[in-house]
Amino acid sequence: MAEREHIIAARRQVPGYAEDYAAWLQHQIDLMRAGRWSDLDTEHLIDEVEDLGRSEFNAFVSAVEIVLVHMLKWDFQPERRTPSSIASIIEHRRRIVRLLKQNPSYKSRIAEAIEVAYDTAQAKASGQTNLPLATFPSQNPYGWEAITMREHVLDA
Repeated sequence: MAEREHIIAARRQVPGYAEDYAAWLQHQIDLMRAGRWSDLDTEHLIDEVEDLGRSEFNAFVSAVEIVLVHMLKWDFQPERRTPSSIASIIEHRRRIVRLLKQNPSYKSRIAEAIEVAYDTAQAKASGQTNLPLATFPSQNPYGWEAITMREHVLDA
């Protein structure tokens, strides 16, 4: 009976999901490690796993978006080309490769990622160049090969 009271007291001391996320998360981890599956807060865990999946895909989209922004700026404002633009393209292409290695299923979602990324990339390129939004194509002009492989070299 004393053991049962100890468990009840321990449960009361664990903050809820909305009260202290970090403590709640650590408690869920402890429960899983202990194999206490029936004690898990499954409703919130399901939400968290779904959010994690969205967050990972959003990181992939974000890397594609940054490459697209730089490509648009490169093509539509050639007088402002810099080595840092090339470095950013290379860095974000590496992120794309890493995310695809970690999440091979994203290969089937490349078209979706490009579509989502281009909508934002177009607006960001406009804001960063001070060129009107209409300067940039309304439809993405870059295929996957260009996004991931096209060379960008400064004029000598």
